[in-house]
Amino acid sequence: MHLPESINLLYVLSGLGVGFLVGMTGVGGGSLMTPLLILLFKVHPQSAVGTDLLYAALTKTVGTLAHGRRQSVEWRVVGRLAMGSIPATILTIGMLHWAGSPSAQVTHVISVALGIALLITAPSVLFRQRLQTLSRQKAGSVSPAMTGRLTTVLGAVLGVMVTLSSVGAGAIGMAALIFLYPTLEIRRLVGSDIAHAVPLTAIAGMGHWWIGDIDVALLTSLLCGSIPGIILGSLCIGLVPDRAQRFILAAILVTVGLKVV
Repeated sequence: MHLPESINLLYVLSGLGVGFLVGMTGVGGGSLMTPLLILLFKVHPQSAVGTDLLYAALTKTVGTLAHGRRQSVEWRVVGRLAMGSIPATILTIGMLHWAGSPSAQVTHVISVALGIALLITAPSVLFRQRLQTLSRQKAGSVSPAMTGRLTTVLGAVLGVMVTLSSVGAGAIGMAALIFLYPTLEIRRLVGSDIAHAVPLTAIAGMGHWWIGDIDVALLTSLLCGSIPGIILGSLCIGLVPDRAQRFILAAILVTVGLKVV
């Protein structure tokens, strides 16, 4: 069987591997896919970020539909996040365009932002359970009005971070939401985080497309591998102890983050 010329088998296999890890561990694909494209396949950082954003938007749409069907999305939280993230994303895309993307200066900013985002993601993954315990102890110490404002600020921070690096909407967003909403079930926080990531990554991805940072052939190849990979990974949940998963992923993120920076 011959693959279409636009499909690259190595990219398909990469999508399969990353999709499998995402399905098994729940770690955001951007934390793994973008560094892989930059370091292993030498894809231009701006093209890697832009392509990964559209890739994330398409894959997370499927996840949102699944969570929505199970009624595990807190739409109030999604709305608060979007109030901050969507304007921040549009503003960041405008700044990239104004700075003359693609350019050497913008590439440097994106590479540094990606490295920092990965280094922040690592402890978010490693200490997630401790964050949950600490947040429950602090439950009720922040007023509902302040929680709402902080959620919008979080959305704005994620909008800038995700637009520059394609990383942050998953582990970092979840860690912050655990602190802000300690009484909400984890499944509802996960569902809300995924639902918010759809418009965030879609708008950021379309913005990168507008300034010419999307590789359509690369995107197609990644999706061909990642969709079955996510399904396979979800069937293997629990095969590797959670603590071992977190240590391995955190070590990978730190190593890659330092390499990219």
